[in-house]
Amino acid sequence: MKTTTKRGMGRSASANGNGRAVLPPVVLAEMAFYRQPRRRRGPFRVAARVLAWLVAVAAVVASGVAGGGYLYAKEDVAEAFAPQRVSVQVAEKQLDVSLPGRPAIALVIGYDRRHGEQGREFRSDTIMLVRADPTARTLSTLSFPRDLVVEVRCPSRRFMGRINEAYWECKEQGTLETVRALTGLPVHYLVTVNFRGFKQIVAKLGGVWMDVDRRYFNDNTGPLGYAAIDLQPGYQKLNGSQALDFVRFRHTDSDHFRLARQQLFVEAFKESITSSIELSSTKLLKIVKVVTGNVEVGQAGGGTLPLPTLLKYALLAYHLPNGHFAQSRIRPDVVSEDAEFRQFAPASEINRAVWDFTHPKVQQVRVRGAKGPKPPSPRNTTVLVLNGNGVQGAAATTSDALRRRGYRTTAPPPGEEANAPRMDYATSIVYFRRGDKLARAAARKLAGTVGTAEVKRLPRTLDYMANGAMVVFIVGQSFDGLQPPPGSQPRRREPPKVAANPAASLPYVREARREGVPFPVLLPHVLERTSLPDREKAVRVYKLAGAHKAVRLVYKTDANEYWGIQMTNWDDPPIVSEPNRHRRIGRRTYALHYAGEDLRVVSFRYRGASYWVVNTLMNSLSERTMLAIARGLKPVRAG
Repeated sequence: MKTTTKRGMGRSASANGNGRAVLPPVVLAEMAFYRQPRRRRGPFRVAARVLAWLVAVAAVVASGVAGGGYLYAKEDVAEAFAPQRVSVQVAEKQLDVSLPGRPAIALVIGYDRRHGEQGREFRSDTIMLVRADPTARTLSTLSFPRDLVVEVRCPSRRFMGRINEAYWECKEQGTLETVRALTGLPVHYLVTVNFRGFKQIVAKLGGVWMDVDRRYFNDNTGPLGYAAIDLQPGYQKLNGSQALDFVRFRHTDSDHFRLARQQLFVEAFKESITSSIELSSTKLLKIVKVVTGNVEVGQAGGGTLPLPTLLKYALLAYHLPNGHFAQSRIRPDVVSEDAEFRQFAPASEINRAVWDFTHPKVQQVRVRGAKGPKPPSPRNTTVLVLNGNGVQGAAATTSDALRRRGYRTTAPPPGEEANAPRMDYATSIVYFRRGDKLARAAARKLAGTVGTAEVKRLPRTLDYMANGAMVVFIVGQSFDGLQPPPGSQPRRREPPKVAANPAASLPYVREARREGVPFPVLLPHVLERTSLPDREKAVRVYKLAGAHKAVRLVYKTDANEYWGIQMTNWDDPPIVSEPNRHRRIGRRTYALHYAGEDLRVVSFRYRGASYWVVNTLMNSLSERTMLAIARGLKPVRAG
């Protein structure tokens, strides 16, 4: 049996409820291990998991697209989300109150109901946190493997068990308290989802464009109720059944990979809605009605979720900048598993995942077409820190932390205290000197260092207080320090992990060319160092979006992860339509597409066709590795 730390996992909430990390809680002296109830695996048993992801975006996005004025006349849409089951009504009384202008966190619980089960017939298959930050304009998600061993906190007792036992034993209230104790985070909304509407939603949307990393196949249906699955690799539009196959598959990999597929699907679903030109208000309303028939939303104090609140989050999701959808997860390589398939994660890994969730790394992503100078180094940036939250010593403490980071902090004018014009700033603000492009770049960089902060031009009323500083930082109530993420290290600029191996791909490139593809099939001259073409399905030639031809090459790493190279004569496939950055290397211009700070896709155009390299589900390939592979795509030489 593999072992690791089982006690003291997670963090208790801080005294002021701001969700700041503190030391792990003291675990009760007496603990009992409970065996997970025997699970039947019906053909739709995991649909609840992905629908939980789905409605977190679908409900708000569809509402936002339909238009504020239209839905204000349809307040029954918002009322339809109100909790109907008693267990949800009981749990929502324990929720934290969401403060205006501050990030809000929702606990999403996906459940299904098994045929023939009586009594406690509902079981949770999805436990996920969603964080919406209106100031930083980010959405982040954190999922928990269902077999993760934690301290389960029911109202009447506590015990060590799988995290999804919390729902089995004590419904939403137990799951809420378990997750809150594990992460130390406040929870402002509770979303419960029944899986039944998943295929209906995808069908009414008209399908979802997805990049499928490999072939997913299972024909061992048998008496246990496994579903037959045969999903081909490549970029394609998935219907409801195919989407369900993609997110529920776990026959040859683990729950961690299934969580990654679900996260990828949620982002693709959101993009399908926001990029569609075919969705009418009537069609969107039908999607919302399917969602509301399978979703309950609880808030602190109970009652119907106010429509303005629903629309606020709808518009945030709809207008979310590219790359601002961040995904945090517990890494499988630091999780141990015992003979009963229970998973154990050290407290440091829980803390790291929570930090990534509350501090989504999106500041490195530059919107397409954005121009400006490179930000100056900290030693060349002068910063004045002012107290705007009323906490004694906030300005002095923050100035000291910035000095340790290398910044040149300055003092206010003689006779003035380091106080902002008022003491009730909900969020921090980084002001930059007017007319100074270098100061603007420095302010953006500092905002990424301090977490949630607005970047604005310095008002003339603060010219005197700035005392010549390049940047003025007002410490708001949202500020929670500059300490580095617990248990994590900054990324190093390592060289690309590639090896020259054109011979490995040559037979498959020739096979694609024999199919009469009407565009150059480029040969990968370099591959990720441990990768080889997938033995099960290395190449696929197929039609894309009706009239277009496409080629997909599939590669497998020694860590059993899959990445791919896609080629098509489709001019503007949605996956590469809105890049975050462009890089000119040699004669090519490469478009970079990010998910948070991870590079997801590198694309380029060549002789009228589109080409792109897709990262693994876990985004394991580094940016330099991805670019090296893309640069190595070249025409096959004669002979």
